[in-house]
Amino acid sequence: MSFSLRALAGAFVILFIALSGNALAHDYKLGALEIGNPWSRATVPGAKVAAGYLTVKNTGTEDDRLMSASAGIVPKAEIHEMNMDDSSGVMTMRPVEGGLVVPAGGTLELSPKGYHVMFMGLSSPLKEGTRFKGILTFEKAGTIDVEFTVEAMGAAHEDHGG
Repeated sequence: MSFSLRALAGAFVILFIALSGNALAHDYKLGALEIGNPWSRATVPGAKVAAGYLTVKNTGTEDDRLMSASAGIVPKAEIHEMNMDDSSGVMTMRPVEGGLVVPAGGTLELSPKGYHVMFMGLSSPLKEGTRFKGILTFEKAGTIDVEFTVEAMGAAHEDHGG
């Protein structure tokens, strides 16, 4: 019986290490910035755009700015903002000029119905379970390579262990 419990405990440890490694592989650090959970949604065939989401935590004492993003899957990417027009009840989207502030000691969240990276000019649909490479550029911290995980079409923000 003790052999079975030891074997079971060992299996749990191996599983925990494997899952932790996968989660940690999806979080990034650049100076005082911690970039977590870059993700996107699967797209329908023929779609020419997709959105990217992530969080940026600033553990430093100075504000920084997310200035731009790019990805090898598209010729153009922009940082966008979605807002509800109170007078018409229509959701509008527009590019953000001058980047997004990542406040000192705070967090910037790019999420559905808010700030996001707009990937424009898709040549093929994004498929659930795949990943694609992107680059984020910050005003002070510099540039970092990240990888976006493609989730289901209707996916909401999910914590990938970050």
